[in-house]
Amino acid sequence: MNLLTAPSISMPGATRLWHHRGADVRSGITGGDERAAPLETSAPDDVRSVLTRPSTSPGVLARSIRLVRRPADMFFADAAENSGVLRYEVAGGPGRIAILSHPAHIKSLMTADPRLAPSATRMSPLAPIVGSESVLTSVGARHRRQRSMLLPRFHGKAVAAYRDGIDTATAKHIDAWPVGELVPVADIAQQITLDVILSAVFGLPDGIPTTSAERDLRATTLRLLRWSARPVATLAQLLNSRSASPVGLTKVVLRPMDRALYRVLDERRAQPDPDRSDIAQLLLDTRDEDGNPLPDSEIRDELVTLLLAGHETTTNAVAWTFERLTRHPEVYAHAREAALAGNDNYIDALLNESMRARPVVPLVARTLMVPWQFGSQRVEAGVFAGVSILLLHHRDDLYPRPFAFDPTRFFDIRPTAHTFMPFGGGIRRCLGAPLAMAELNTVVTEILRRVDLETTDRPAERPQHRNVTMIPADGGLVRARSIG
Repeated sequence: MNLLTAPSISMPGATRLWHHRGADVRSGITGGDERAAPLETSAPDDVRSVLTRPSTSPGVLARSIRLVRRPADMFFADAAENSGVLRYEVAGGPGRIAILSHPAHIKSLMTADPRLAPSATRMSPLAPIVGSESVLTSVGARHRRQRSMLLPRFHGKAVAAYRDGIDTATAKHIDAWPVGELVPVADIAQQITLDVILSAVFGLPDGIPTTSAERDLRATTLRLLRWSARPVATLAQLLNSRSASPVGLTKVVLRPMDRALYRVLDERRAQPDPDRSDIAQLLLDTRDEDGNPLPDSEIRDELVTLLLAGHETTTNAVAWTFERLTRHPEVYAHAREAALAGNDNYIDALLNESMRARPVVPLVARTLMVPWQFGSQRVEAGVFAGVSILLLHHRDDLYPRPFAFDPTRFFDIRPTAHTFMPFGGGIRRCLGAPLAMAELNTVVTEILRRVDLETTDRPAERPQHRNVTMIPADGGLVRARSIG
């Protein structure tokens, strides 16, 4: 069935709330034809050559708005009716999209020659914010160069060097946790992770700004993140969908942060310090093949990417973990016991289950430069192929009782790269994943160990889509009974 025009796109099932389904309810996503491969081996160099102008008909526009506002509910409803590829047309932005959730189809796409299916992040809602010269939005040789330059700063010894900062930030903000008040755990996690990323990216001791420009950068970053959770941000996103550069409200909101960031760079140039080893200094010191420094626009794009993406996903992974735990008292009790006993294996399984049930980045996309076979369907060139990590993580044949929150499911399995994808996959897998996991382990363990939280029978928090992330709408509301 071709869902590009199928009536199932607007059927009543599309309005069901997937996050309120019971633990024993099946998703209906299972089986399917495993065949998957590109149908041609050479691709044009220019992405624009394969794209078609999306429709702006009233019907497509109405479905597009529903897709932007509640994509997961539509995907779950349609995937339960169709074991193959889901197809839609979006007014503006990507145009035609195909949603994949079969691991064999996903593997075919993630392991293919990137020239046949380059990243579609240039069409991401984040693209106008992070810029065209970011490692997140670049493709080809440029992306390989940028990734090679940045990757060592997020692996091995570099992550080990950040651990003291993670410990310090976690302890500081747990000490300030208000007892007896209902608070979003995302707000507390955001302060911790922002301290850590400011330390890693800008070299601020324990993430604490020391200059006016650094203080402004921290403040404007927080304001931008809070603005992006408001309904007006969705409207700004749609209005900016046809432009790779920020326009209108998006441009206005970005301006204060950009101003502060450029002031920080000016300060670094005016007072060079040979002992600095942070990422901002790395970018300032980098020279291209002709010996020229990187342009400020590229440095800005890289730093904004790391600043926003580098802590946004970790913040909300922490928030989702405690949103889930406080609604499952038995699991919460086991988790607290594990944290107090130093049972790292249980904490690892808990984090995997949290990221399975509520992946912070629920979808990644590629542009098909050539036609592709996915099961019995042929998807034409020019379509944006979206890998639905959310649907993949809720397949009945991979994760029995997919709506149950059960860390023990990860005791006996080692998921593969194409059945468990909390950090994306292929050559575009999140380069900050090791730092994120180090933060998650420390922050979640310390909150479990030191903070006694009330459990609740409130319904699950509504997943809210913010740019490319899926966050708890209330920030993971919790109440601390005591702090140890």
